[in-house]
Amino acid sequence: MRLRDCLRPCAALVLSVGLAGAAVAAEPVFPPSSRFGFTPPADMVPSKRFSGFERIEGGATVSVVELPPAAFVDLEKNFTDENLKSQGFIVSNREAIKVAGDVDAVLFAGEQPVTEPPGSPTIKKWLLLVGEPTVTGIIIAQSVPDAATDETMRGMLTGVRIRPALTLDELVAALPFRVGNMAGFHPVRVLAGNSMLMTLGPKEEVNNLDQPILVLAQAIQPPPTAEQRDAFAKAALYSNQTMKDFVIERSQSYRQNGVDWHEIVARARDLPTDIPVVVSQTIRFAPDGYLRAVGVVRAEQRDATLSRFRDVVDSVQIR
Repeated sequence: MRLRDCLRPCAALVLSVGLAGAAVAAEPVFPPSSRFGFTPPADMVPSKRFSGFERIEGGATVSVVELPPAAFVDLEKNFTDENLKSQGFIVSNREAIKVAGDVDAVLFAGEQPVTEPPGSPTIKKWLLLVGEPTVTGIIIAQSVPDAATDETMRGMLTGVRIRPALTLDELVAALPFRVGNMAGFHPVRVLAGNSMLMTLGPKEEVNNLDQPILVLAQAIQPPPTAEQRDAFAKAALYSNQTMKDFVIERSQSYRQNGVDWHEIVARARDLPTDIPVVVSQTIRFAPDGYLRAVGVVRAEQRDATLSRFRDVVDSVQIR
């Protein structure tokens, strides 16, 4: 596993309050759908771009990635100084610690040089690998000079709290969007706090596309310009590595209820099974990002399903 593939730069500060003459830690704040909570300072807010926090004025963020519990052993073994250095993180210190009571963790501290643009200051960086029996956490803290001190950053990470696993209903409720019309679909999984996998049919797990699937995902990043949207949408479609032999039937931009959309309907083949499928991709653009919906259905089921994809997508409301 490559560190830069699953992590984003991050940092934070520790905040404590006095109560009845004693220092009492403030209640931790959990990013939506995350099991890992922190006590951020007043100038840190939950990020809309990733699972974690970012400083309002910039310069510091904290990012959290959650993995299955079995990942901890392999990551602890593979996070050598040499491997981390190959990914830009120069470790100056590592230590085995306990967090959240008696949970095993490893704290790495160091820096990450920045080559672009020339003259950029070296970034201070911390990595906390947490091995709770039911979840593995990778928490990365990062700050530019003067954005946070070593003491506050270390306190932020070592003060991490872990809550029980959320139910599927709780994960759906924490998503940054709401579906008004399920059209017969039901959620089966929430991913990364901003994506939901749904299916149409009685099964909770879809094998060999025996049921239609629909994925909704929100991205907070600068959207493409109107002139770039068609190319952007096609590139997003072709990036799906579970399908091949795409043949686009329809690709169009349109405006509905004051919102800009782009829709593609294409034929393809499922890569693992070679089953012919129909793919519906709809992207709803907003000033600060976009919502992407990708539905996949066996070719022989298209007539009964494509309109349901549209019913779901049209009903999505951004929170």
